Amino acid sequence: MSIASPIQLDANGLRQALRIAGASALGFSLAKLMNWPNGIFFTVYPMLLLGLVPVLNGHIVRQFFASAAFSGLFVLVVQGLFSHLPMVMTILCFFAFAFLFYQMSCGANFLFGALSVVSLSIQLHFASYTGTSTGVSIYPLIISNGVAVLITVLGAVLMHGIFPDLAPRQGRVMPSKAKESIRHEVLLCATVATLSFVAFQIFDLQDSISAQAASILILFPLCWKAAGMAGWQRAIGTLIGCNLALVAQLFLYNHTDILIFPVLILWILTFIFSRYHIIGGGIPGVGFGIITTFGILFGQSLGPSQDLVYSALYRFSSVSVAIIVSLCAVYIMHHILNRFGVTRHHTFA
Repeated sequence: MSIASPIQLDANGLRQALRIAGASALGFSLAKLMNWPNGIFFTVYPMLLLGLVPVLNGHIVRQFFASAAFSGLFVLVVQGLFSHLPMVMTILCFFAFAFLFYQMSCGANFLFGALSVVSLSIQLHFASYTGTSTGVSIYPLIISNGVAVLITVLGAVLMHGIFPDLAPRQGRVMPSKAKESIRHEVLLCATVATLSFVAFQIFDLQDSISAQAASILILFPLCWKAAGMAGWQRAIGTLIGCNLALVAQLFLYNHTDILIFPVLILWILTFIFSRYHIIGGGIPGVGFGIITTFGILFGQSLGPSQDLVYSALYRFSSVSVAIIVSLCAVYIMHHILNRFGVTRHHTFA
């Protein structure tokens, strides 16, 4: 009986892992050195850009910049004009999410839709707390998001220059979809994303940015069957990532103010677990959940006089609840939409 040999990274995969780790550590370092707010953007955006897309070209860069412009402008307009009208804001958010998930479902602008829907949901959530005693100003949030996008693109260009692919990559052909499937995916995901926004507003969950992001990330497969697997993988990745963050805190002890230590740990962890993400085909799975989990924890919670213990424990519990509730909503919407021929989901056209 033969024993299958473990899957190894090829030359291109190794360089992609180096790019993800290098750009994330660079963004994290700049955010901490310059004392910029919202370090989560600077740490996680490189993981999204270089992890979801193994190549870099003009079309990808334009989508990345367009996502920052769309989410920033939409938040400014909605918050400025309709913050006192919750029903109107909810309806406008639904249409915005529907537009973004339509871009994802069609495939050509998937990156624009994916990045925009995450950024928009987070910024809309925090924008609702402006003017309150616990709130933050929306303008620094939007500015830091824009700066993080610029730094991420520059870092990606730098990493592609230092660690270029050694062989040409084969492009992926998106399977064609029936119009009914596109309608199903858009309505399902836009409804669940809007319900997530409303729920986080009603329960006043200002500090649950990780759970907010998780409720959106599990929608990336765009359908119930794949979303269930994505939710399970996200939960496993979150659990492993939180435990890794706790181990990292043991090594750091009370030396988090010495920047080189957390930067090295972040680089090592990201490089190691990027391997699992790349071997899995580069789709958001367990490996991607692991690196984004401690990317969020490092960017959001790590700094002088801060530690990861409480944040890691709270993150896992809140993310688990968010995933379970979101999957329940996806399941219900899936069966409702499949009752009608015009919104019945098919695998391929």
